[in-house]
Amino acid sequence: FGSSRRAVKYTLCRPKRERAAMGISRDSRHKHRSTGGRRNIHQKKRKFEMGRPSALCKLGAKRVRPVRCRGGNMKYRGLRVDSGNFAWGSENCAKKVRLLDVVYNSTSNELVRTKTLTKNTIVQIDAQPFKQWYLKKYGVDLSKKGKKASTKKDEEGEEAVEKKSRHVIFKLKAREAKNKLDPAVEEQFQSGRLLASIASRPGQSGRCDGYVLEGEELTFYKKKLEKKKKA
Repeated sequence: FGSSRRAVKYTLCRPKRERAAMGISRDSRHKHRSTGGRRNIHQKKRKFEMGRPSALCKLGAKRVRPVRCRGGNMKYRGLRVDSGNFAWGSENCAKKVRLLDVVYNSTSNELVRTKTLTKNTIVQIDAQPFKQWYLKKYGVDLSKKGKKASTKKDEEGEEAVEKKSRHVIFKLKAREAKNKLDPAVEEQFQSGRLLASIASRPGQSGRCDGYVLEGEELTFYKKKLEKKKKA
């Protein structure tokens, strides 16, 4: 009787052990064998099998958190990103631009609804930096309809703003004559928004870089977006 009383006393005094939170593990010990049989688990979880929750980087004011990884390496977990470096491949030009909207993701429409940024997400970016660069290189304002659609008044206004020598004017005209701009891309400049694809992994690098869509790829995604609108 005395020993049982002591046992009860011990159980009452013993502090409650906190239950460890279940971590994300990338092991395969919990899986069945290829034949369908169950495996005997002979060891505990290991640190090198550890996984982490997905970042699900969203469109918003920049918020990046550093994460220490195996071997002392660092990952930069992008939680919110609102700008990035985007390349215009055919013109060999890259600019830092604002991200305006998420329009398409092949994985799920839920990622579009929540404005989640992942690799190969199709986004709309601000066309202004590219427009300014094009005006400086070719002397053509892409916001006006048609490359050569400019009145004498516009020309006079441009001259008043920035005087150019005859040499510079001829140089710009020669560049413009050689250059061929994709009509589908030119059409987008009038709205001030370009379709682009994200090439980096915002949840891993904390950066949202990519390229402007052109040619067949642009046609493909335009069809996808039209189909989505009709549905």
